[in-house]
Parts: sequence; structure tokens; C-alpha cells
Amino acid sequence: MRGGEKIDVRHLERIALIYVRQSSLAQVRDNTESTARQYALADEAVRLGWARSAVEVIDADLGLSGRSADGRSGFKDLVGRVCLGEVGAVFGLEVSRLARSSADLSRLLELARLTDTLVVDSDGVYDLASFNDRLLLGLKGTMSEAELHFLAGRLQGAKRAAAERGELRFPLPVGFVYDDDGATIIDPDSEVQAAVADVFAAFRTGGSAYQVVAAFKGRRFPLRAYGGVWAGQLRFGRLTHAQVCGILANPTYAGTYVFGRYHSRRVVEPDGTVHTKIVERPREEWPVVIHDHHAGYICWDDYLANHARLAANTTNAGARPPREGHALCQGIITCGSCGRPMSTRYHRNGHAAYECSASRADHMATATCRSIAAVTVDDAVTERLLDALNPEEVALALAAADEVCDRRARRSRAAELAVERARYEAQRAERAFHACEPENRLVARSLEARWEDKLAALTEADKALTQTQTAAPALPSRAELEALTTDMSALWHAPTTAPRDRKRLLRTLIADVTLLPEPDFTKARIGIRWHTGATDELVVARRLAVTTYRRTDPAAIELARRHTDLSNRDLAERLNTAGYTTGAGRPFDKNAVASLRHYHHIQPPRLLEDGEVTVADVARRLDISHGTVIHWIARGWLSARRALNDQWCILFDARVEDECRQRVARSAHIHTPDSTDTQASHELTVSEVAAVLAISTNVVYYWIERHHVDARRGPHGRWFIDFAPDVEAACRARIAESVHLKPVPQPQT
Repeated sequence: MRGGEKIDVRHLERIALIYVRQSSLAQVRDNTESTARQYALADEAVRLGWARSAVEVIDADLGLSGRSADGRSGFKDLVGRVCLGEVGAVFGLEVSRLARSSADLSRLLELARLTDTLVVDSDGVYDLASFNDRLLLGLKGTMSEAELHFLAGRLQGAKRAAAERGELRFPLPVGFVYDDDGATIIDPDSEVQAAVADVFAAFRTGGSAYQVVAAFKGRRFPLRAYGGVWAGQLRFGRLTHAQVCGILANPTYAGTYVFGRYHSRRVVEPDGTVHTKIVERPREEWPVVIHDHHAGYICWDDYLANHARLAANTTNAGARPPREGHALCQGIITCGSCGRPMSTRYHRNGHAAYECSASRADHMATATCRSIAAVTVDDAVTERLLDALNPEEVALALAAADEVCDRRARRSRAAELAVERARYEAQRAERAFHACEPENRLVARSLEARWEDKLAALTEADKALTQTQTAAPALPSRAELEALTTDMSALWHAPTTAPRDRKRLLRTLIADVTLLPEPDFTKARIGIRWHTGATDELVVARRLAVTTYRRTDPAAIELARRHTDLSNRDLAERLNTAGYTTGAGRPFDKNAVASLRHYHHIQPPRLLEDGEVTVADVARRLDISHGTVIHWIARGWLSARRALNDQWCILFDARVEDECRQRVARSAHIHTPDSTDTQASHELTVSEVAAVLAISTNVVYYWIERHHVDARRGPHGRWFIDFAPDVEAACRARIAESVHLKPVPQPQT
């Protein structure tokens, strides 16, 4: 090896690093000789003077490309150790093993120059302090990068040439396979064909990928596996939203061969890391497009229409597709005062409203920005739309009926194909079982179990077919549809017409709706812009608030003001006799009169005489419950009378109050609380103590009575026990010493 004289004691005192790398795992598996030569550099380092213990091998980057330093932990370890000055020489079979990038290699060589580190390859030893050696290594690195560029260019050129002929093969999406000659054909499996075709049919009907997923709920979808242990096998699973979007966006289903839809691009993240991302090219930049390359499920025009509809459904790009809900102008109504779109809000009662909420949130609302009930705008726009439609156009309804029939036929056909497949599998298992020799019981048992499984699958498929055929209601006849479509208004308002379908029909004719400024709050001015460019302006009456049209007759209110001496029941009879009703149109009762007096601030009749109090007053003074006071009245211990509205009026002077307080003090059922404080964190109730100790609550009450535990009465007469750890220990000791106490099973919570 040339340049051995450049190695001196300063280099031999430090370690020698052997950097081993192969660009891919396939090279590691197949190019074993190259890998062995790289590991043999350790012997070369020993021959040049390094001790065996001073030679280390870095092979963490086996199977990784040298195009970038990202992800190469071995290369980063090498650079770090060179920076620390620990390395005397770096060994590599060739300079391209270190890095294929000139930037990464130049950085390493500059660090090696600063730390007096040698670089050794199969051609010789290089001292980076020497200008000639540095120039030679830099030239080698540039040539290595150029070599990689030329190799990639030749490979990509060959792929591009094959693609331009339509001969470059790549994994096909579900629904397509390669024949024996390498040509792309539709999957011969009828169930796969039906499933893929139904995806496009469901998208035409539903108009969104989510509707397609909903249409396939409970139905399996095929997937052709590529690679792995399932390579070439047909698998079934649940259809997902991502799969639907991928199918609709794939031009292969339109019979078009496309190469170069995606390309890789290196990007720099804000933290400085560089990684490669896959980017989809715009359709006009696809390098290779061959129409009618093979048979497809749809035509190219349908593919473009599906792509446009998907773009129209992308709400984060500003689109406003028809959504769920009965608000017809959702997404197309604009505030004519501030010019911003109006949002749709559904109240708890199910009613919808259009609100200029964005302007209010941004403090940009004008004096004429409004919120309006959706039904006010929708009814006016619907009436104008139906007037514009030609009642003799019946093709729309007939086409819809045909579509429903086709949809049911496809669904039934899918179930029939599943039954047919299950029947074939069962017959095949039966033939295998009968072909087995009876004496070979080991194989016969396995084949018999397989036959039973296939028969069970056939039974399930038959059951699914029966459910599919019986679940759908009967369709009206064509004559009934023709009679119905003579009146578009009846078709529009039919309960079987979904709100989404009404929105689509409306948007095919109307471009947008604007709520124009209107100073009169009782009216709404609506502007309609048709797709033809024509405009209409409507002025409609706004719906009144419930408090406006559900009002009590002012004469009834005046009558109530004149008779303040009557009770609620007597006043209700007087109002009903006069022929008045409530705002809701119902006859008056005592509750309605009470609400009327409260709402209109009508003074009720005088209830109490001098010296009288109510039940609530007595309970509050004595700190007892209302029920106790009522009990005393019923027993005759308190003198009371029934006043207006059936309320008790109690004569409560000082003598009566003193008697009541004595009765409270003598009572064994009425307890005066020790304090009004609520339960503290360290306190437990009687039931909680009983649960902790697994004893009866009667035992706890006995302990309180005997002062075995300290307790206080809180609000409502409840006992609160200071259940500290020492108290709990004393209680458990008392239970252990007792011959009468037995644990009480507690209910499971």
C-alpha cells in the first residue's frame, strides 16, 4: 500500500476505525465477498502498525445507502470520534463507502485535517494536511457522487422507456391482474369485479367517499395481496375511507396507464433534518399517460368527473358540499351586509338557523347582519325553485328509479356471488373428503372438519342473501312514478326524498343565496343567483318569536288586575266564564293564573292576617322540617286555617312559639344539630362506618349512645363521626373482643 511512510507514532497511539457499509440488504446478502474485503481491512491496519486492541470496526450502516448521513448511526459515530481526536486513521475499501454525498464527505475530510486523522483506502494512505492528498480525495468523492447520478439516470431512463411502451410492470390495484403474457386485464373473479364496480356506482349515487363506505357497511371488500406469505392471494376485509379515495383517484380504473404520478423530493425540516417525502404530481405533469391501455371499469371522462367531485368535497380547501341536515341553503348562503358566509346552527329542538357568527366573533358585524330561521329562507327558495322547474320533466324521477333498481340488483348480485363462491368451496371440500382413503383417518378427520367449515360458510352466505332480498321495501311501479313526477312539488316534499338529494337538486340550478340588508326586522330580503347568471330578489315575512304570537289577551290581563282580591282558582273560573284562554289557547287553571300574575306583576290577594305566619316561616324559626309543621297541624297541635290558594295560615304568637320549642325539646324524633357545618373530610356517617367495619348500623348507633365513639349532629340531624386511625383501631379491637358481633355482608358497589 502506497503512502505507508505517512503513518507515524502520533497516529499509532490512537485507534484505527474500519468503516464497513453496503448500500442495501440485498447487497449484504448477495455481495458477501465485498463485505469480507471490508472486514479484512482490520488485518491491514494491524499490518501497518496498529495494535489489534486499537482496531475497531463500525458496521452499523450495513444495508444503508450513503446518499445522506441521515439515519446512518455508524457514520455519525465515526464523525463524532474524529472530532474528539480519538482516531488516528479511518479505513474504508473506497472513499464512496464513507459517503456518496460531497457535502458529507467534505465535512468529514475537513474534520480529519483539523484533528490530524489519516484516511486509508485500497489505493493508499492520505494525509489531509497535504494539499495533493486533499485534492485527490475530493476528486474521488465528486466522482463517486457522479457515478451514483449516472447509475440512477440509466436506471430511471430504462424504466421511463419501458413505461412509454406501457410495458413497465408494477403492483396493480384491486380489480386488475396480469395475464400470462404480462398484459393488464380485469380480475376474472366475478365477486371482485362486482365489488369494484359497486364502488363507482355508490359514488355516483352518494356523491362522497363517506357515502361509499356507508353503502359497504356489513359487506366485505376484496384485496389482492402482493409480497409476503399472502402474495397473490385474494383477501377480504372492511372497505375504508382511504381505500375508497385511492380507488377513485387511481387512473388505472379508467383504462389508462400512468407512470410518474408520484416523485420523491428532499425537504429540510425547521429543526434542520433532511428527509425524503413522496409528492403527487399534478395531472398535467404526469410523464407518461397512455389512454385505452387496457379495459377499465369507467371511462376517462368519468374519472375526471369523479376527481372534480372529490375536489368539490374538500371542505378545508373552501368547498361546501351538501351535508346532512334539513337546512337546504347550508354552505351556499352569504350575508349581504358583511359579505361573509353564514354558518348553519341546529338548536336542541331540531330547528335550524343561519347565523352570521364569523363576523360577530371577529367583531366585524355590521348593523344589518342578521340571524334568521332556516325554514324562512328555505321555504322561499324552494317555492321559487319549484316555480322554475318544468312540471313535464319526468326523466329525473325515472332515472332515479332505474338507479335504485340497479343498486338493489348490484347488492343482490354481490350476495349471490358470495353464495356461489361458498357453494364452490363446499363442493370442493366434499370432493376432497370423498377422494380420501377411509383408512387414512388422520387426513380424513382434517378434510371432514374443513368440509363442515365450508358448509357453515355456505349457510351464512345463504342467510345474508335472504336478508338482502327481504330487507329492501317494494318499489313503486313506473306508472306511479310517472303520475308522481307530473307534480314536482309532491316529489320534492315526499318523505322518501332525502335532504341531501334536495340540496343537490337545488345546487344544480342555484349558485348561491344572499341574505340582503333589510332594516325592517319583520321582513327578510333574499337574493338568489342562478347558474345561468340570472338573479331574483324575494321579500318574505320573518317568522315571529313564540313570545310574540303566544300572548294572553290584554283584556284578560286587565280583568286579572281588577280582581286582585280573588284566589287563583276563583280568578281562573272568572276568566274562563268570560271566554278568555291562555296564550297557548288552553283554558285557565290556578297554575296558569299564578303564572299570569307573576309575569305581569299583578299583586296577589292578601294571604296573612295580623299575627299569622306560613308553614315555611314556622319551620325556619324552629329549624325543623315542613313535614313536621304539617304533622302538628293535622294532629291539632297548631291552630291554622286554609287561606287563598289552599295555603296554611298559622296564628303564631309568643305563647305558641314557646310551646312549639318545648315540644321540639321533648321530642325523640326531632334533633337539634350540634352545628351547621357539613361533613368534614376526616368524618364518616353511620352507614360509612358500618361499611368500613362490616357491622350493622344499629351497632354504630349503640356505640354513639354509649359514648364509645365521639359523634356530632350535623344538618338534618345526621351523625358525623370523627373516624381517625386510632378510633378505627379501637373499634376493631372492640369487635374482636365481642362474642355478639358478626360481620355483616355489604352489598357490592
